Amino acid sequence: MALNVRSKSLSMDSPKFAAATQKAAPMEVTREDAGAVPVPRPPLNSQVSTVWQRKQNAVCVRKACKRYGTNSNPHVVLENLNMTVPKGSIYGLLGASGCGKTTLLTCIVGRRRLNTGEIWVLGGKPGDPGSGVPGPRVGYMPQEIALYGEFSIQETMMYFGWIMGLSTEKVDERLSFLLKFLELPSRHRLVKTLSGGQQRRVSLSAALVHDPELLILDEPTVGVDPVLRQSIWEHLVAITKDGNKTVIITTHYIEEARQAHAIGLMRGGRLLAEQSPESMLVKFNCDSLEDVFLKLSREQTNKQQVAIQAENSAHAVPIGGQMDAEVVAEPALESSQPGEEEDFSYKQDESPQSGWKKNLKLSSSNIFKALLWKNFMWMWRNPGIILFVVGLPIIQVVLFCVAVGRDPAGLTLAIVNHDTPFGKSCPTDLTGCNLTHMACRFLDNLREYPVVLESFRDVESAKNAIKAGHAWGALYFTENYTDALVARAALWKDADEETLDQSEMRVWQDLSNKHIGLMLQRYLHQSYESFMKGLLTACKENTELVEVPVKFLQPVYGPAVPNFTDFAAPGVMLTIIFFLAVALMSGAMIIERVEGLLERSLVCGITPLEILTSHVVTQFVVMTSQCVLVIVFTLAVFNITCEGPVYLVGLMLMLQGLCGMCFGMVISCLCENERTATYLGLGSFLPIVMLCGIIWPVEGMNYYLRTMSSILPLTYPTESMRSILARGWTIEQPVVYHGFITIIIWVFVFSSASVLILKIRKN
Repeated sequence: MALNVRSKSLSMDSPKFAAATQKAAPMEVTREDAGAVPVPRPPLNSQVSTVWQRKQNAVCVRKACKRYGTNSNPHVVLENLNMTVPKGSIYGLLGASGCGKTTLLTCIVGRRRLNTGEIWVLGGKPGDPGSGVPGPRVGYMPQEIALYGEFSIQETMMYFGWIMGLSTEKVDERLSFLLKFLELPSRHRLVKTLSGGQQRRVSLSAALVHDPELLILDEPTVGVDPVLRQSIWEHLVAITKDGNKTVIITTHYIEEARQAHAIGLMRGGRLLAEQSPESMLVKFNCDSLEDVFLKLSREQTNKQQVAIQAENSAHAVPIGGQMDAEVVAEPALESSQPGEEEDFSYKQDESPQSGWKKNLKLSSSNIFKALLWKNFMWMWRNPGIILFVVGLPIIQVVLFCVAVGRDPAGLTLAIVNHDTPFGKSCPTDLTGCNLTHMACRFLDNLREYPVVLESFRDVESAKNAIKAGHAWGALYFTENYTDALVARAALWKDADEETLDQSEMRVWQDLSNKHIGLMLQRYLHQSYESFMKGLLTACKENTELVEVPVKFLQPVYGPAVPNFTDFAAPGVMLTIIFFLAVALMSGAMIIERVEGLLERSLVCGITPLEILTSHVVTQFVVMTSQCVLVIVFTLAVFNITCEGPVYLVGLMLMLQGLCGMCFGMVISCLCENERTATYLGLGSFLPIVMLCGIIWPVEGMNYYLRTMSSILPLTYPTESMRSILARGWTIEQPVVYHGFITIIIWVFVFSSASVLILKIRKN
């Protein structure tokens, strides 16, 4: 192992360093009983080269600093930390929760970047092309389970094996060994049916499946049977015997770390000491590692208190960095000479065609297949997702077409007919040119409409029925209604005020519901026109005398009798596809991240672009089926008006779904859990729907509100879809292509925002 003496004030060519190295043997074996591989020392009294350090050590961390928050109020997680993990060793990283262990491990595997300092892993910097880190050179077991509960043990191993570049046969071979070694149940058992300890063992097997060079295990033995825990440690010791495998392990069981070749005690973002367990026990004269940790923690606390007092009293520079005189600090790694890094870059084979570019290309294809398999398998194993994907669009379209846009029926009208004495029924034969009982004749025409007529004795009782909510309107016919109406028609311009007043049908309405109120007015106008035309026809008079002198001809666009369903259908279709895509994409991404599978996949070398692309492809397939269902049910089943080309309708729905996916990616990047994502999704739903012209024309909005509405992702597309369906317009019309352009712009905006948020969060 590397020299176990540290002092931040010593350099490699200092006299103190030379004296320290003279006391050490040229070749040292730490924990020979555990089978550690001898690590050669650099020549005495000579400076250790950067290349030598990278080659001999699996991990080198120098002056690592990591903080979060603003510069004015930073939260320091790692502070001036140095760490050395020799190849072929087991390194136990010990510390309480919150001390920075997990952050340090994520920096080592390349998932986070330091603010300052350097990290070298297996001869290269994490994240550099060809380093294999993140990638197949590292096996990573996070603290959480980080597995899909719906997958079986075999399917879990297949997924991780495939993304690491293993063939199915090789994965099956490794799985057979791991099932026996980790005492796992049947390979066909689902992960969610296993106990907590068994799930952790499956998680460990996922890190071991590809037999990596560097194995990083975060609390692997929590909840594991003591006998099996010892078996795991024995396996870790065995795989490091030949010097080709290195293990970094964190554990809550401090005493079990005695089996490690070296341990690092971490507290408050600093490494208190880094030595072999025996050396620590002897050096600090303690019987257990817990006592050593306690002693070092107290010393650190005392130093911090002294530093604070000195700073407050004399404005002295605080004591910082790691504890002195534990082990000799190796110098910060310097940049290598040109060509040196090539000797240590990761290559799968030595053939002339090999190299990280070809490897990346091949692995990307295999990774993409594995990701698609995983996404579709997850959906297939969740019946609720299948019902959500297939059933919800159908249910929404059916409910909309059945419940929205139809004329209201069963509307009660209170009738006060003093033209016919109360209690006496209207005559049954009111045909022909019969100028009697005009109120009854009008009511016969009114019954042809979906209204319910209920007679009342007087106007006051009819009004009370409206006030009690029993009727939507009241009609009153005067005692002389028939005579006055005939006189009005005969006298025309010579009719007096009393005749005009007595010939009027008086109406009181409940206009609390505007749509019902307007519909009743339309019923009354149409019924009166039908009543008068029938009377004039029977009397052989010109029926045009009773028509309003405005003639509505065949409409240019739309049906002669418009309906609200045709008006709202375009926006509803787009809204269904848009928000289903938002829900599916954000839900899938957040579940994957919350369960830890996203982070684990990224450590395996999968790029965020590959993950996003796989989800887009998966959701695109799902969205295609949703678009087909929406089109079939709206246009074919419920006969929504469609004058334009159907392919344009499908294309706009697909693009709107893609826009929803990108919005879902933004939500998943912003939100930490499903609850927050739900709040954000619901919070955006109502403003977008209310302002995009689905419920009411945008022309009826406030001017400033209309301006804001125009930039929303559904406003222009809704008008474009309405023009395609109702007007039969094509892409040549500005209104239509403006909708397509709007969707494309929003796709770009949401995609760029997702990438930007991911970059910010990674740092």
